[in-house]
Amino acid sequence: MTDQSLVYDTSMEAVMMKVDLPGNFIYGAATAAYQVEGAWNEDGRGESIWDSFAHKKGTIRDGSTGDVACDHYHRYSEDVAIMKTLNLDAYRFSISWSRVLPEGKGRINHRGLDFYKKLLDSLLEHDITPYVTLFHWDLPLYLQEKFGGFYNRQCSDYFADYAAIVAKELGDRAGNWITLNEPQDYASNGHFLGEHAPGHKRVWEFLKVVHHLLLGHGKAVQSIKAVRPESKVGITLNLMPVHPRTESERDMNAAGLADQFMNRVTLDPLFRGSYPEKLFHTLRWFKPKVEEQDWDYITTGIDFLGVNNYTREFAYHVWYIPLLHTWMTGGDIAETEYEKNGRQYTSMGWEVFPRGMYDVLMRLKNEYGNPPVLVTENGAAFDDVSPVNGRVPDEKRVQFINGYLHMIARALQDGSDVRGYFVWSLLDNFEWSVGFTKRFGIVYVNYETLERTIKDSGLWYMDFIKSQKNRQGEGGKG
Repeated sequence: MTDQSLVYDTSMEAVMMKVDLPGNFIYGAATAAYQVEGAWNEDGRGESIWDSFAHKKGTIRDGSTGDVACDHYHRYSEDVAIMKTLNLDAYRFSISWSRVLPEGKGRINHRGLDFYKKLLDSLLEHDITPYVTLFHWDLPLYLQEKFGGFYNRQCSDYFADYAAIVAKELGDRAGNWITLNEPQDYASNGHFLGEHAPGHKRVWEFLKVVHHLLLGHGKAVQSIKAVRPESKVGITLNLMPVHPRTESERDMNAAGLADQFMNRVTLDPLFRGSYPEKLFHTLRWFKPKVEEQDWDYITTGIDFLGVNNYTREFAYHVWYIPLLHTWMTGGDIAETEYEKNGRQYTSMGWEVFPRGMYDVLMRLKNEYGNPPVLVTENGAAFDDVSPVNGRVPDEKRVQFINGYLHMIARALQDGSDVRGYFVWSLLDNFEWSVGFTKRFGIVYVNYETLERTIKDSGLWYMDFIKSQKNRQGEGGKG
């Protein structure tokens, strides 16, 4: 039976509701290296698979690349000042692996490390706590071309070595680490569907890449703790409810398999020490070799779980999809449609479904031991207009953020151990295969001049954080 108090009305009057969060709740914003840094070939940085992929004709919708992106590499001081203006407690960013290790292993590029030291120093000077992601999809190109990337088990060791180097060099400034961002998405979009770097459409690579990523995660947790025992280390997963499109038995079965493919393929190994049985049976010809000691690494305890949630999916049976016979859709919505059948959508064609955030958090509580959670990404792309008189009105994004925060507060009341929220994204940026055609930022970026303008959603978030702290009293930070 549906809990009517959680049925979500997306009208402005209904959505701008009071949200009560604890005084020590963490408020942040997030970015990723390739999407914002630019400076793709400066100061000794090696190429990543995204440099190679984006430079190939036809891979990015608008033909753009991350060569310059938001130029965060040169403008980080300005961006940190904006974070301070927004009252942020924390900033989640990722390190470009090939900026630190141009070949992914071996030779250290100290000029690359110096950039992150300066960024971290600036954050700390502004009383903003850094949360550092080690791998947000931009694998060093050398490791992909020489070893096959994470399709090769050996890459998990290279990743652990890289993690140890970064923790040793930057651990005096940063104490919160995220090993991987969305390993399932990296494996599926990059190695199964071919829409992201390295651009492979090879069903046989998917499970092996997932396993080697999780193995690398476990080894990295241990290597970070070995050099910086005081560190807090977690991993970020993209989690979402998967519902059957109809109540038919075939669609119900498809939804169960899709849930294993999307969610349980990473949750089960991390928290249960096993892979979901039906998925592994369905793809049994392509299973990775799992050695007994692998589980000792993969189930290494984490200090928090990062959760990215944007929407939900609907699954249905499709006879012509090999092996899986399953497909998923957010609702077959064109990107120019923002409302259909009583539901609202973003310009990505993703349904606005705040209830999904609550469902994900409660699932972690009820099925996976209620780990400490940070919502490390949540946000929306809309067709924002250029600034007029210094303002960028984006009411829909304000509604979106407020609605999801409301569901986080509800989950907290119902026992979820959720401790923080990072909006995606701080800046409009290079949005992977769709390039600069979609804007997620709470800060508008003019890609010609690189001028930044805080959107109305950023101003709302700034005031929201201030009001929460005034109401509860200034709390401790993570």
